[in-house]
Amino acid sequence: MVTITTEVATVTRWDDVQHALTGGGDGASCQCIWPMLSNKDWNGTTTPQRTEMLRDEIAAGPPPGLIVYVDGEAAGWIRIGPRAKHARVPRTRIIAAATAEPFEDESVWAVTCFVVRREHRGSGLNAVLLRAAVDYARSSGARIIEGYPVDTHGEKKRTNDLFHGTLSTFLSAGFDVQTEMKPGRTLVALTL
Repeated sequence: MVTITTEVATVTRWDDVQHALTGGGDGASCQCIWPMLSNKDWNGTTTPQRTEMLRDEIAAGPPPGLIVYVDGEAAGWIRIGPRAKHARVPRTRIIAAATAEPFEDESVWAVTCFVVRREHRGSGLNAVLLRAAVDYARSSGARIIEGYPVDTHGEKKRTNDLFHGTLSTFLSAGFDVQTEMKPGRTLVALTL
């Protein structure tokens, strides 16, 4: 029987964060810093700098994400936290036009990234990560969680295009569609 667990990302789990992020795809180079920076700042960083930025963010706390483990091995990651800390979100025009919540409201949280190692894809770990992230946000005082998933319409998509998560995963976790931001991208929200 396979054992699946989740834990918040802390400095004591740094090696696990790195293992989760480096299992194929853009996670290794992005280090899940893309949602936290403007385009200008993103373009001015290197992978080693992003790695250090994520380590510093985790060390400063509170944890900006969770790790999913399969039989004790780090298999995936989700970024969740107060939307106000995600610098890219208010600068993304389609999100800014779609949300009804003020960007400075710290009780509005955002899910901005999923990463699952190649060998664990297709096994439902995104759903596990999202459920754990909702519990984490609720226990941390979040009022609403937003997500910006891809609506695949049942079609196969490149893994690197799905880091926002899929609409079906969010709907299964109880999120409601707020609006279609553009074809294939939807704003969803869950009131806690």
